[in-house]
Amino acid sequence: MLLGVLVCLNYWVDVNNRVSSHLPTDHSWFEWLFSHGAYSVLHLENPLFSMRQNAPDGVNMMANTSLLGVTLPLAPLTWLLGPQVVYALYLGGAMAATAGTSYWMLSRHLVRSRAAAFVGGAFLGFAPGIVHHANGQPNFVSNFLLPLIVVRVFRLTEPGRWRRNGLVLGLLVAYQIFINEEMLLLTALACLVVVIAYAIMRPRAAWQRAGTFGAGLGVGGGLALLLAAYPIWYQFNGPQSYRGLQGGVFHSWGEDLAAFVAFPRDTIAGDEAVEATIGLTEQNTWFGWPLMLLSVVALALLVRRSLIARILAVLTVVFSVASLGPEIRFNGELTGTAGPWSYIPADLPLVEMMMPTRLTLVTTAALGVLLALAWDAVAGNRRSPIPAPRAGEPAADAAPRAGKPVATVGHRPRWQRGIGYAAITLAVLPLLPTPLPAEPVDPPPAFITTGAWRAYVPDGRALVPVPIPSNVHGLSTLRWSALTQHEFPIPAGYFIGPNQDGAGVFGAPNRPTSTLIYRTMDAGELPDLTDEDRRQAVEDLRFWRASVVVLGAHPKEAVLRDLMTALLGEPQRVDDVWLWNVRDRA
Repeated sequence: MLLGVLVCLNYWVDVNNRVSSHLPTDHSWFEWLFSHGAYSVLHLENPLFSMRQNAPDGVNMMANTSLLGVTLPLAPLTWLLGPQVVYALYLGGAMAATAGTSYWMLSRHLVRSRAAAFVGGAFLGFAPGIVHHANGQPNFVSNFLLPLIVVRVFRLTEPGRWRRNGLVLGLLVAYQIFINEEMLLLTALACLVVVIAYAIMRPRAAWQRAGTFGAGLGVGGGLALLLAAYPIWYQFNGPQSYRGLQGGVFHSWGEDLAAFVAFPRDTIAGDEAVEATIGLTEQNTWFGWPLMLLSVVALALLVRRSLIARILAVLTVVFSVASLGPEIRFNGELTGTAGPWSYIPADLPLVEMMMPTRLTLVTTAALGVLLALAWDAVAGNRRSPIPAPRAGEPAADAAPRAGKPVATVGHRPRWQRGIGYAAITLAVLPLLPTPLPAEPVDPPPAFITTGAWRAYVPDGRALVPVPIPSNVHGLSTLRWSALTQHEFPIPAGYFIGPNQDGAGVFGAPNRPTSTLIYRTMDAGELPDLTDEDRRQAVEDLRFWRASVVVLGAHPKEAVLRDLMTALLGEPQRVDDVWLWNVRDRA
């Protein structure tokens, strides 16, 4: 919990007026999502779709990172405290919760030392790649269900309990779908590799357990499908759904080989300068060379006597290699050497939307478990993580079983424990997180926060903020919608939706007027306008069902006011905004 507060410290300095300086648009999007959950519950509307952004077409929330499994339960808190406060509370709390469930998984099922479970759990909750995603992407730090899912998957082999274990697994999987489908997919792939590796290493035990495992998996999969079938169908076939992302934009984002030994920016050993060289992709690895060195040594010492360590080695190699993308990158430069993804069609369904570098989040999980195993081994393994075999079962085939008697192993000499603890501490210490970078953002105008807009926007009509929100422009105006908890619809916005060909693109396809606004902002001067521009502005306002156009304080306020005046006529000054009442024309 203390680490969660530390990571979000820069937000708490001025929680209502600060956003991530790394991903301010994503930060604002997730504030908007918390308001979406609150609005859906308050008005009893379908949470799978929203008409409060991208008016009049709306947004398919299942086809976006909607975090419904979080925003809906926290709706009362959002009503009470507002989306900015709930965002910061949840961000730190989600990382702490992930560390907590990871500690439970490790202490109950893999290691006997509580300190070992604490070290591994803390790493899984606050690993470099996780903290990096905390810069505006709380869906990737919301991993508290994943350790529970993994445990339940491997408890499917318990005789006589496959039905109960399958039902619990199905409930967990269904709920995770509404938190982060991508992390669920990565977890499923990791479990698949573990099962295959175990079957190869322990074929007889795997064959004996296959029937029970398959039955439990069938129950869990069937229940998850039953609960999530309609939302998943809605995601791919509902209004404003799309097929793939235009141009396979994420398909080429492979991990840089040098990134594995680099220190991440948001840690005590980090340096912003390294981002200019190898920071072209997300910092999903960035483990630092001490942890990489420790991991190699730990695996070398543990693989011969630990089945779990051997499986972790397989996970680390498979997912690290798979993360390299279609072309190998080293120190920020493409080498020309084909990577593993070069053999995968760029338009393969589902795969085309995956980002190769994120496969290393499985590597992160493997290293977190390895840290716990290493600490447990240094502690002398007072109790072996492999329990005594059942009657008739070879000792080598015994799998971890919680709550069973285990054999006692002798203590290590004190000097060996001291060296081991010091090595693990020195490898992890540089990765302690620092407060996430934050920047101030202009508060919404009083015209918005006091509700003065209500006199100008009747039901069924939209408020058009200038600049019109998009994935590039209009960050502050997107927050108008979030901070009023969706009391009025706005056009365009920041989301993923279909273009004219049905492919996914960021934001709504630009209308001529929005393009004109963005071009004027970029140039900083008023362009030559024609009657066609004015006619198109009126047509766009009709398309958006606009009631009023509003311009608040903005760095480009002067040129934007001149542009909108040239298009729509003289504005009114109402409170602290410029206002064009276009209800009669639109």
